[in-house]
Amino acid sequence: MPQFSYKARKRSGELVEGVLEVMDRPAAVAQIERLGLFPIAVDTGKAVAPTLRGGQKTDWMSLLPPTLRAQFQKKRKPKLQELATFTQQLANLLQSGMPLATALNSMTYLETKGIPSDVSRELRQEVTEGRSLSDAMARQPRVFSELYVNMVKAGEQSGALVDVLRRMADHFDKFAQLQSKVTSAMVYPAIVICVGFGMIIFFLSFVLPKFISLFGNAGFTQLPTITLILINISNGFQRYWWLIGLVVVTVVILFKRFQSTQTGRRAVDQWKMKAPIVGRVICLNLYGQFARTLCTLLKNGVPVLTALKITEQVVPNVIIKEATIRTRDAVTDGKSLAQPLAASKVFPRLMVDLVKIGEETGNVSDALNNVAETYENELNLALRVMMNVIEPVLIIGMALIVGFLLAAVLDAMFSMVSNIGSGMQSGE
Repeated sequence: MPQFSYKARKRSGELVEGVLEVMDRPAAVAQIERLGLFPIAVDTGKAVAPTLRGGQKTDWMSLLPPTLRAQFQKKRKPKLQELATFTQQLANLLQSGMPLATALNSMTYLETKGIPSDVSRELRQEVTEGRSLSDAMARQPRVFSELYVNMVKAGEQSGALVDVLRRMADHFDKFAQLQSKVTSAMVYPAIVICVGFGMIIFFLSFVLPKFISLFGNAGFTQLPTITLILINISNGFQRYWWLIGLVVVTVVILFKRFQSTQTGRRAVDQWKMKAPIVGRVICLNLYGQFARTLCTLLKNGVPVLTALKITEQVVPNVIIKEATIRTRDAVTDGKSLAQPLAASKVFPRLMVDLVKIGEETGNVSDALNNVAETYENELNLALRVMMNVIEPVLIIGMALIVGFLLAAVLDAMFSMVSNIGSGMQSGE
């Protein structure tokens, strides 16, 4: 089958180059349009490495040598958005009527960021040798999780692989968006805290010693109490900074070791869920993740016990994991899904009630979808509330610290000027 090299633009304006293996040029143009691209040029030719032009930002990995970039990509686990793009591309190719092996061959030329073309090439080789796509993906656990493999297997068994891939792409895309929102909400406080600590360390290490020498040269020894406190803090930091660093490193190491134990991780995860302000955000994110994952698996034909097992592995919180294990054991014994969820005392009443209604109507997946959307919407609101609370708290905290530093220095300066004035008057 002939190959056609093409140049096309994404909706964002980004220029993409690649190669398709199709019957003729019109088929190539049609295939490019199905991929959501706008074709610019389509010619017979060999594979061309995808490029970014027109002033677009390039990925930092593209600056690495090809060998080093390939090694890095093989070790790095793909991000959710990268997995969503890969899945959507494969679904588009299969939707166009391409055989699976041909679609995987085309995927080698549509290299997705974070997923090297070797992945598609190895999948094509496995499929050509007679293995199913799910079995081939199971041999690459770094890229394809158990959730991914089981959903593909369910799609193969039901004959609805394209629909499953599209749902899965949507699933990963929604999770990526939620992760991005949570991460973005944490960036501002982290920057403010880091800048604040940096400013304090700079002041204590470089600025305050100059003022101390100024006071000493002026013969001013009767310093205000607030200034003496700040000077002692500065001297202690300069003399024992290594000890402070050692204590911090030791505390971090001990905390990591404690967290690596089952008891420690459970205690930390429980504290996260009960933490003020942030705890609500964490809980809503966990509930939404649990419901969205279980909903996606059940909707794509994965058996409920298998779906619960996979969900247990996906959710990153020990408390939720333990509740999921108990739920799976209860369902194995013949109980409904809502009963053990309620008995766990972990999941909110709204989730339990919606799942119970879903069981009564015979549509648990839709009920779980409603649960996921409910908690995802609440998460967006909780993130805004959290930022509205954290921002003024950080600003007030930084203002108090800066005020203390300025008060300590200015009080000493005013006292020094006052003493000099008093001395001049007494001299007269």
